[in-house]
Amino acid sequence: MFKVLWLHFFAIGSMVSWAQTDDRPNILLIIADDLGYADLGVTGSKQIKTPNIDLLAREGVFCSQGYVSSAVCSPSRAGLITGINQVTFGYDNNIGGNQPGFDPDYLGLPTVIKTIPDFLDSLGYVNGLVGKWHLGMEEHFHPLKRGFHEFWGYRGGGHDYFRATDTDRGYLAALESNYKKPQEITYLTDDKGNECVDFIKRHGKKPFFLYASFNAPHTPMQATEEDLKRYEFIKDEKRRTYAAMVHRLDVNVGKMMNALKEEGVYDNTLIVFISDNGGPQDSNASNNAPFRGQKGTLLEGGIRVPFIMTWKNGLPSGKIYHSFVSSLDLGATFLSLGGDDQVGTKGLDGVNLIPYLIGEYDEAPHEEMKWRFTISASIRKGNWKLIRLPDRLPMLYNLEQDVFESTDLREHYPEKAKGLLKSLGQWDVALPYPVFLEGAQWKARQLELYDKNYSKTPPE
Repeated sequence: MFKVLWLHFFAIGSMVSWAQTDDRPNILLIIADDLGYADLGVTGSKQIKTPNIDLLAREGVFCSQGYVSSAVCSPSRAGLITGINQVTFGYDNNIGGNQPGFDPDYLGLPTVIKTIPDFLDSLGYVNGLVGKWHLGMEEHFHPLKRGFHEFWGYRGGGHDYFRATDTDRGYLAALESNYKKPQEITYLTDDKGNECVDFIKRHGKKPFFLYASFNAPHTPMQATEEDLKRYEFIKDEKRRTYAAMVHRLDVNVGKMMNALKEEGVYDNTLIVFISDNGGPQDSNASNNAPFRGQKGTLLEGGIRVPFIMTWKNGLPSGKIYHSFVSSLDLGATFLSLGGDDQVGTKGLDGVNLIPYLIGEYDEAPHEEMKWRFTISASIRKGNWKLIRLPDRLPMLYNLEQDVFESTDLREHYPEKAKGLLKSLGQWDVALPYPVFLEGAQWKARQLELYDKNYSKTPPE
């Protein structure tokens, strides 16, 4: 029945927009921070138990080739919240301190760029952000000025899990909220989960967009004693703490799922679970197997993430979707489900994924994808992927045959490498200059990450 209605809506247009009815789905976007690809049960973890996230995958669609638009937190989230490849508006660095010669008023998501919450607001959605923002500290970048009606969290890129002070910046910054006095922190992942549950209970009867923006398992490496004891069999202390943090994230995903069910809206809520980038194995002991690389690289381990979409009323259960998709597709998907019949006029870079995931469209959503991150750039076309770095010749891989990106095929397929490099270069030179830069010390560090050793298999 749903597919018939969907075909009617998209093929000939509905006489009554979903924006004028009450059956539009709620949207719950859950984003983990620095999660390793291999560190969920559904992606092969033998150490960390994640039954709730695994259940989302069983009840929905797992996209086995899901990408984000950058290899680090802030630009990835800029692309996610706008549906536009962030480098096209000068956002290809991570937010740090302002660098000499740059205007600090531009150190954040440009105010001329509309966000997905801006558009959902015009469609009548109630928009809430719980947790991490990391798209600008100054008032003109504030989430309440970027389409969100409610905000509980912090503006920076990370936070201590056990305490806050009255400072306005840094990992001990005071929590902010426009609808209540923030409570004392117990354990931040639990507090975020509780705030998300509260939002669902207060707004579950009307279409809502909830951006559940966790910082787990990003540093600092802090877990509860209860969860550390649960994983005491892991001998490496950092890995043990990491596992406990991922476990606690999963517990709070379960809280949100239960709240949706209690409110009677689980079946008509699109739930998306992703990470903002690959895990940084050197700082949080994550694991990105079967991929090489980590956060900060354009290898698969830096940009391919767990990507789950669950919607009982609209998507099949237990499906694995194999064509490559992007976090940039979520904007077009959300607006289409919200009833916007002019999504194509918004300048978004993604596509509505629903017709592809339900099998209405047989072709792949994308023929190619491109990335630029500070000193690095990459292009994927079909199964071929090329990475360009400043200190070596371009690297060419066939991901169908070599998902670990261990064998550079540039010398065997010089014309393929030349064609991809030209396409990437023409795109790159047409992009604007960055509106801000991160510290220069990160450039050398990013290069070093390409030469590190990475595991092909998850820890036992």
